[in-house]
Amino acid sequence: MTTPVSFHPQAFIELALSRGVLKFGEFTLKSGRVSPYFFNAGLLNDGEALSLLAEGYADKLVQCENVGVIFGPAYKGIPFVAATAVALSQVHGKSVPWGFNRKEAKDHGEGGVLVGASVAGQEVWIIDDVITAGTAIREVVTVLKNAGATIAGVLVALDRQERGQGELSAIQEVQKELEIPVHALITMKDLMDYLDAKGEKEALANMQAYREKYGI
Repeated sequence: MTTPVSFHPQAFIELALSRGVLKFGEFTLKSGRVSPYFFNAGLLNDGEALSLLAEGYADKLVQCENVGVIFGPAYKGIPFVAATAVALSQVHGKSVPWGFNRKEAKDHGEGGVLVGASVAGQEVWIIDDVITAGTAIREVVTVLKNAGATIAGVLVALDRQERGQGELSAIQEVQKELEIPVHALITMKDLMDYLDAKGEKEALANMQAYREKYGI
């Protein structure tokens, strides 16, 4: 078993920058907001990057007591949850069942929308990249509850820490509505701390202005 290594936000931020996963600049989001940064976890598309992300998720999960099954929503969540199961086993010595869903129900073979470990009667942690509006997470929660699962919580890579339609962030809305914890590996504050440490004054000023306008 590999010696457990704690997840470090700065190391993840540097890797994300090197892979183009994280970019600073000017980006128009689906919401219409012009963001000073953009995060695309789909570009964590090599072994080193995926391993670091998975080790971050695993590091968070071993701090939780109620981990029955880990679950990755289609599509990005599927490789994330599989890699996290490997990290839990190889790094922490914990063999945790994992599963995922299909976008469309299969009408032959085993059928249904759920694949992998059974979630019936289990406490399930959902693993995904970000929560933007919360719609996708709510849909997955409904599928899991209909299958007899209890939702223990959600793990995401990034918390943008910005308001949704109201005064709460999408993550805060999910926590309040579903009464479950949502944890993130890095936050907007981590990004700002990184820019500050690197002396990136212009990018930091843009982040500060954005947070003052949309932050929680």
